[in-house]
Amino acid sequence: MREGDIINGLVKGLSVIECFDEEHASQSITDVANRTGLERATARRCLLTLVHLGYASYDGKFFRLTPRVLNLGHSYLAATPLPRLIQPFLEELSGQINESSSAAVLDNTEILYIARASYRRVMSINLGAGARLPAYCTSMGRILLAALPPATARAVLDRSELIAYTEKTKADLPSITTELAVIAAQGFAVIDEELELGLCSIAVPLFNASGHVVAALNIGAQSARASTSHMIANFLPLMRKVQAEVRPLLR
Repeated sequence: MREGDIINGLVKGLSVIECFDEEHASQSITDVANRTGLERATARRCLLTLVHLGYASYDGKFFRLTPRVLNLGHSYLAATPLPRLIQPFLEELSGQINESSSAAVLDNTEILYIARASYRRVMSINLGAGARLPAYCTSMGRILLAALPPATARAVLDRSELIAYTEKTKADLPSITTELAVIAAQGFAVIDEELELGLCSIAVPLFNASGHVVAALNIGAQSARASTSHMIANFLPLMRKVQAEVRPLLR
């Protein structure tokens, strides 16, 4: 790809959209400029363009994204068959174990939820299609990172902000790199209270018919109900079954 093929204005506009999150839902022009590294005048033009298109609102001081932004994510979900294909499998799996199951893909340093069957709320935040979590400390994220060439996975980790969310979080490169090697060898990942205290999860990769990893499948539960050893013994065989059933359907 040549540099002349890139529309810099679009790059800047998307960076403005992406700088809004739960902690920065309402921002001034200066806030956006500081978070994106854009010149204040450029940030202002991007924000006013988003307002003009209906993707943001402006009260004279602060900007907020509008629900119209969800159309951008919906376009992806509508264009790929994976969420529609995997959803019935998630529903059946969750019905068997009475726990929530999810599917996600890797998006830069984060995982993006594309489907979910929710039986119980297991985290302090709501999860659903479109939700994002850091890849390095989630079971699906580690499965997807372990499927990458080591140099590529290392590059993703180098771009990640490694935060210890709990005292159990592996948040240093040597520990995570070692863990990814173990996951690649055993074919599944378990997280024991690394993202949030009281939360355990287990994940496996989802392959397409050609044998390439295209997504991850996980089950999350409160550790009081299902320890990691319980998950490996009781949930993993069911997840392997879904893994096998889905593979020939993903062309």
